[in-house]
Amino acid sequence: MRFQHTKRPGFLLGLIDFFTAGLFFLVYMQFGLQDELDDILGRRTQRYVVAYLLGIPTLFLYTLVWMARIAEELKAKAIELGIEGKLTSFRHMFDWNVFGLLLFGPAVATQRFFDTLNKVETELNRRTASEDRSTVFQRSEP
Repeated sequence: MRFQHTKRPGFLLGLIDFFTAGLFFLVYMQFGLQDELDDILGRRTQRYVVAYLLGIPTLFLYTLVWMARIAEELKAKAIELGIEGKLTSFRHMFDWNVFGLLLFGPAVATQRFFDTLNKVETELNRRTASEDRSTVFQRSEP
């Protein structure tokens, strides 16, 4: 299994991040999430610490736009993989953080983001397992 964390509780993570003024994700991103996003999106994304620091003078608008762009790219990847249902998006991330209730808006946006991320990682794990099984069968045939 390539991705180990496919059941992240997005709402809880969003609440923790809200109460720590974004410092929680500074640490959380360093412990694997940033690398997972890079792997899923197929490119090296801007480091969250840079987006966070650039967000300070812009009242975290820069950080919000950075996260909303990542959300939109994640949505595109989910659609590419054939995942249906409610997915994260630029608009969802931005609107809930700006117009949502002060405490719950960011948590709702983070919930949808991690729900989509969990689905993408589960699907990628499933596909990797299928490819591994087909490779084993091809080797074992005479």
